[in-house]
Amino acid sequence: MAEEYADKMARKTDAELRQYVTGRDQYRDDAVLAAFDELRRRGQPHPDEEQVRPALETAVQAQVAQEAAARERAEQEAQAADPAVISASVPELYSPSSIAIFSMLPMSMIGGGVLLGINLFRLGRKRALLGLLLFIVLYLIVAGQVLQWAIFQQGLHPFFGTLLFNVPAILVYLRWFWPRYVQTEQYRSRGIIIPILVSFAIVWGLQQALPYLVKQQPKKVQAEMEQLLKR
Repeated sequence: MAEEYADKMARKTDAELRQYVTGRDQYRDDAVLAAFDELRRRGQPHPDEEQVRPALETAVQAQVAQEAAARERAEQEAQAADPAVISASVPELYSPSSIAIFSMLPMSMIGGGVLLGINLFRLGRKRALLGLLLFIVLYLIVAGQVLQWAIFQQGLHPFFGTLLFNVPAILVYLRWFWPRYVQTEQYRSRGIIIPILVSFAIVWGLQQALPYLVKQQPKKVQAEMEQLLKR
């Protein structure tokens, strides 16, 4: 802006320049400064310059800072309204429904815990992620023993046993971990097709290895496992 007014004042007559100085309340402060500078360059410095210049320079600096702040706010508002910026600022997470569905697949509650753990990792909730891992380990130990007792000792069907095994874990995932540690209502939902395919691939591999694993067990355990598989 200063260069623009300097060029403009260079084309003014001496009388026009003095009009800017004497009637300075009608013009922008930076235009008046440029008129003072041009008069001085022509060897006709105005007698009011030394008295007026400090206040004008202070006002121009404040105006420049104010305009820069306004431009910055406008740029920030434009970026905030940009769909690409909004999309980038919203995390991409596995939804609660995806976690619940995946927890009922062959990988059971471990699979749902993995999806929830990925969410916590992406959000930087490292302490919550450690708490989730501890919960899964303890749940597998305690609930696994209960499930084994219900199936082998009480004759509970494996399907219903697995259902009862998974549901409490799902409730903990969605009623405890999600509201306390995910803490977001705006997110982009991630697809679960690839995790599902990986899950079934792992289960298929385990099924192929199961006969070999059964043969490695004591005969009593083999009989119990074969009886379980026939149900």
